[in-house]
Amino acid sequence: MTRRWWTAALPPVVVGVALLVAWELTVTLGRIAPFIVPAPSAIWRELVAQRVNVWEASLASGANALIGLVGGTVAGVLAALAASRFRPLAEVSLPFAAVLNALPIIALAPILNNMFESTSSVPRRLVAGIIVFFPVFINTLRGLREVNPLHRELLDSYGAGGWTFARKVRLPGALPHLFTGLRQASSLAVIAAVVAEYFGGLQNGLGSRITSAASFTAYPRAWAFVVGACLLGLVFYLSALLLERLAMPWKSRLIT
Repeated sequence: MTRRWWTAALPPVVVGVALLVAWELTVTLGRIAPFIVPAPSAIWRELVAQRVNVWEASLASGANALIGLVGGTVAGVLAALAASRFRPLAEVSLPFAAVLNALPIIALAPILNNMFESTSSVPRRLVAGIIVFFPVFINTLRGLREVNPLHRELLDSYGAGGWTFARKVRLPGALPHLFTGLRQASSLAVIAAVVAEYFGGLQNGLGSRITSAASFTAYPRAWAFVVGACLLGLVFYLSALLLERLAMPWKSRLIT
C-alpha cells in the first residue's frame, strides 16, 4: 500500500518541483519584473511573513465557501430527488439549472452585494451556493435515474411508495454520481467565494487581500494570498475525497 502511494504521489511532486525550479531560474536569470510575475522565492518569503494574515483571510473565505457548499449541495440533492420523482419538474428544472450555471460571478456578485448590507457575508455565500448547485444537481439527477430494474421490481413487490423507493434505492445508488458533483463543487465553492470578494463587502477574505496587495504593487504579497487560495481549494477537494471514502467504504475496498 505504501509503495502504491509513493507511485501515485511521486510523479506530480517531481513535476511540481521541476516547474518551480524552472520558474525561479526564468525570473531570476531573465530579470523579469515582479509586476509581470514574481519569483517563487519572493512569494515564499511573503507567505512566511504574512502567514497570520493568510490564515485569517483563509478562514474568512473558507467559512463563506463552506456554508455555500453545504447549502448548494443540500438544495441540489433535494431538487434532484424532486425532479427524479416528477418528470415534468425535471423538464422545467434542467433549463433553469443551466441558466444558473451560465450566470457569471462578476455579474452576480455586485447585484447580491447591493441587496444586503456592506458588512454582510450573505452575498458571497449565496454566490458560492448558486455555483455549487448546478454540478451537484446534474450529477445527482443522473445517478437517480440509473436504477437497476431488479431493484425496482423488488421494491414494487413490497408495495414501497415513491419516496421510500428514492430513499432506499435511488439515493444510495446515486452516491457515486453525487460525490462526483461534490468534488467538482468543492473547488468551485472556493473560487466563487474568493472572486465574489472582489466586488465589495467585508475586506477580510483572500479575494480582497489579493486586490489590496496588487493595488499597492505588492505583487509577491498578492501571490502569497493566491497561494493561500490554492491551498484552501486543495483542502476542500481533499475533504470531499475523504467524505466520499467514509460514505462509500466499499469503493475503496474494490479499488484495493
